Amino acid sequence: MHERPTPALPAKPPFVVRGRLLTPLDDGGTRFEADGEVGVDSRGRIAWVGIWSERPAASQAEEDAGGPPADEVPIVDLRPWLLLPGMVDLHAHLPQLPNAGLGAGLDLLAWLERYIFPLEEAFDVASARTLAPAAYRAFAHAGTTTAVLYGAVYEPSLDEAFRAAEEHGIRAVIGKVMMDRVTYDDRLARDEILELSLRQSADLCARWHGRDDGRLQYAFTPRFAVSCTAEMLRESARLARETGAYWMTHLSEDRHEGETVRRLFPEAIDYLDVYDRADGLGERSIFAHAIHLSPREIERLRESGSRIAHCPASNLFLASGVMQLARYLDAGLSVGLGSDVAAGPDLSMFAQMRVGAYTQNALRTVQGESRPMLTPLEWLRMGSLDGARVLGIEDVAGSLEIGKDADLIAVDASFTAPLPGIDSDDPAELASRLIFRDHPDMVQAAWVRGRLLPS
Repeated sequence: MHERPTPALPAKPPFVVRGRLLTPLDDGGTRFEADGEVGVDSRGRIAWVGIWSERPAASQAEEDAGGPPADEVPIVDLRPWLLLPGMVDLHAHLPQLPNAGLGAGLDLLAWLERYIFPLEEAFDVASARTLAPAAYRAFAHAGTTTAVLYGAVYEPSLDEAFRAAEEHGIRAVIGKVMMDRVTYDDRLARDEILELSLRQSADLCARWHGRDDGRLQYAFTPRFAVSCTAEMLRESARLARETGAYWMTHLSEDRHEGETVRRLFPEAIDYLDVYDRADGLGERSIFAHAIHLSPREIERLRESGSRIAHCPASNLFLASGVMQLARYLDAGLSVGLGSDVAAGPDLSMFAQMRVGAYTQNALRTVQGESRPMLTPLEWLRMGSLDGARVLGIEDVAGSLEIGKDADLIAVDASFTAPLPGIDSDDPAELASRLIFRDHPDMVQAAWVRGRLLPS
């Protein structure tokens, strides 16, 4: 089934790749070409995307976009592979990858104490130097070209994680975890931890936010309300606003967690209000999980423009709950997908789509919802373009359209066939098999800005 030799993949721009093209579009539609191409100019941007038979017009468009003469641009035929936009993972924990798949049967807080805090406590420079490059290769192998990552509490290990991302080529948003109430690093007094964490986070932001023309960005990252004081939340949110960086945290993942938050912040109306009082809501704020929300919280998220990272596999693995996604989408919330490794056992965003689809279909049946089920093409959009929109980078990533950066992946769909030789040129059927029969080796290549990512 996979006897075709792997072609020589273009390592840097400019180049043209030919293959079956499948991508969501900014206007809400989907484009499929059974014989398509993507032309990448010397800056790593998409100069042309379309039908292979229109190649002469494409050549002129690529030259007009600042590329070299058409006869100097390498052309690689990847048929019958699929050309897709790179996937966007809105929520993962870099130090936790070694423990993916461990701890089933524990609730969130018990799982953190047993499996996660000891792992993060040991995430020093040496650990980051070994783990981060391997993690970025694993993301690329899974088809993820943009990753939003929590680190540990140590500034030097985050510097190392950023350096590895800079060298690898992945598009990444990374943040040093901030905790001053409950922390695995208790060598300092609480007020010392607060001051140190704020200063180190600000220093990391100054060094890395916007590096490589925005490919690397920083996120101020208070872990969640249980582990942070009101001052930590407030001051980290202030720093994010002043620097234009992201602000990310966890919200309403587990009911036990929610009860703890109510006890720690009795003055707050609800869980979201804890972050609202810290001025933490807004278009640059990403809240992971957000499962157990009241109508008031949903409306406040919408009116503030705050963003949601939906982590369906993690939510089930830790028995945290099931997000009522249809309510959020109908309310107009901006939602993308996250793997939440290590609570989520799989880095693949296609796996997140599958678990999400199963969960929402079951929820719809139980609750008798009238809203139509999300189609495979809509799930594909959520894992790519919707994720880019959550980050506010939809003008450069998330779909294969002229003028965007060439963040794309090549997928051998034969890995998803139920029997050898079975294939389809129906875009909905192709997307369905990628999601419901995804294979760990189906992604053959991933590029960011036209540069091949090590995988």
